[in-house]
Amino acid sequence: MNQLYLPRDFSDLIPVDHVTRIVSDMTDALDDQLFFDVYKGGGRPTYHPKMMAKVVLYGYTQGMFSARAIESALREHLPMMWLSASQVLDFNTINRFRSERCKPVMDALYAEMVQLLIEEGYVDGKDYFLNGTKIEANANK
Repeated sequence: MNQLYLPRDFSDLIPVDHVTRIVSDMTDALDDQLFFDVYKGGGRPTYHPKMMAKVVLYGYTQGMFSARAIESALREHLPMMWLSASQVLDFNTINRFRSERCKPVMDALYAEMVQLLIEEGYVDGKDYFLNGTKIEANANK
């Protein structure tokens, strides 16, 4: 603390067999045009769609489905900082990316990522959990 330090290469701190690297390598192997066909950008300077896809997919592997949780992890979680090159996305940007601009691509990538994680032995694919909680509401109160 309170010492001068230079920026580190976060990749040195992430194990070779970490799931972050699987997500990153899988996304890097995709053709950029796949994203650019659906993600036009515009307005303010945009983030690279591959980086955004990596962040969202890795967040899903860690149980982070909320855009606010992903945004928070981009500030605190080392693998997320590595994937985003220390860029912090706003939760609105994350939501728009995954639910509007690149939804068809993200749905296919998620399925491909799950299959790859099963093949690599990170998950077994046998257990499936679904929260089907139903709560009765009363609008009169």
